[in-house]
Amino acid sequence: MNQTLVRSVFTIFFAVTLVVTTATIKLPALIADNMVLQQNTKAALWGWANPGEVVNITTSWNDKTISVTTDSNGKWISYVNTAKAGGPYTINFKGANNITVGNVLLGEVWLASGQSNMEFFMAKTRSSSYTGVLNYEQEIKEANYPLIRQIDVANKNAAEPQKDFKGDWKVCTPATADTFSAVAFYFAKEVHKATGFPIGIINSTWGGTAAESWTKQEVLESEADFKVLVDKYNEAVQAYPKVLADYNAALEKWKDDTTKLKPTPPVKPNNDKAPYRLYNAMIAPLIPYTLKGVIWYQGENNAPRAYQYRKLFPAMIANWRSDFKNPNLPFYFVQISPHRSQNPEIREAQLLTYRNVKNTGIVVTTDNGDEKDIHPRNKKLVGERLSLWALHDLYGQKKLTYSGPLYKSIKVEGNKIVLSFDNVGSGLMPKGGELTEFTIAGEDQKFVTAKAVIQGNKVVVTSDPITKPVAVRFAWSNGPNPNFYNKEGLPASPFRTDNWKGATEGRNF
Repeated sequence: MNQTLVRSVFTIFFAVTLVVTTATIKLPALIADNMVLQQNTKAALWGWANPGEVVNITTSWNDKTISVTTDSNGKWISYVNTAKAGGPYTINFKGANNITVGNVLLGEVWLASGQSNMEFFMAKTRSSSYTGVLNYEQEIKEANYPLIRQIDVANKNAAEPQKDFKGDWKVCTPATADTFSAVAFYFAKEVHKATGFPIGIINSTWGGTAAESWTKQEVLESEADFKVLVDKYNEAVQAYPKVLADYNAALEKWKDDTTKLKPTPPVKPNNDKAPYRLYNAMIAPLIPYTLKGVIWYQGENNAPRAYQYRKLFPAMIANWRSDFKNPNLPFYFVQISPHRSQNPEIREAQLLTYRNVKNTGIVVTTDNGDEKDIHPRNKKLVGERLSLWALHDLYGQKKLTYSGPLYKSIKVEGNKIVLSFDNVGSGLMPKGGELTEFTIAGEDQKFVTAKAVIQGNKVVVTSDPITKPVAVRFAWSNGPNPNFYNKEGLPASPFRTDNWKGATEGRNF
């Protein structure tokens, strides 16, 4: 065989080999063995291959095949009709290569997100201050729920929206449950027990993070009150080289005279506290996975800017709903528990979000606080209370009492104030003795301890020194310990009837 022919044969072989090796379907981390897809809907499936390549998708629950062609960037996306809850099933993706995803369940998919109180595992976590949920050894030993699955989104931040993340779907067993988000585990367990549906949890959490970190850059820049966060971040990025140089110079001087205090290393601005960077790395890669809803536990890091959170939190919810293309996406969140660092205004911002944003729910945890520990260990209480909202709103349990009393309206009658509430259940009650944590004020805005008495489904508040009352506050402190409940045992949210300027108003960075 002459050299020209040899070269021609080699060239053809190399070209064919190149096509075969590069024309490979790649799937995102979410679309993998043990996954849960949202039942009874059009569920999104996507991935990457060669530009212009045809990908055939076959789902075993209906034995149907659909075809999709990749775009000029090699990305493809399609939506498959899912059946009612069940499985296990398989999904086959066929193009130049062939991938079969197995042990797929159809059920309910929930995104669990927020900071450490949602992040913390069933057992001891990265934080040395957290030793696992109450009775975690027994809880994990009994955690044999093959129809509950969870995938963890790796902690990462990024300057630009990412396409994918590292993570694997885990089946809930005693061998894996220790690393499940504890709140999400109890939520999933209750919904699964009540409905029988498989539950998939996408755990995208990072301790010590603020809401702006979980919000898209364009959303933050569209509102002056949020844009300042981006501007301050950009300033810090620009200033960092000089800050680092100054630190290194100071460190060199310290080495010559170690009797002085060693310089503190500067914090890199490109971190998990920065605005929009967690959205880019830990939310963007999840889009457009089809969700049933979101459970959220965050706010501690926004407490110093609680007044801003009144707008920031709803903006973040709207951002996620828009990106997941579901304007009615259920969004249930936990109100911050009592702690010495957590002002009452952050709880008020969360209550106002519930009042003003449709398809949301608020879980009150005034009976689960710890003045000295911002990470209460009773995650079962939190997860179960989140499940009450879902079971009532989405899973047909309309007679279920899903919330404690929530302040509704005020009426001044002479020297007393009459308060009305939503979610009174089968009636209002104190847990032991008389109602506590109520204060009352006149026009001078000076609050004094008040006497509060339940009358039917209302609370009447008075104080002898205040003859012309105008406002009432309840559990209005960093670490309240109130005893106001409905008869179903769910606590009332802290509230105030006035709108006088608070300590965090005007703080936006």
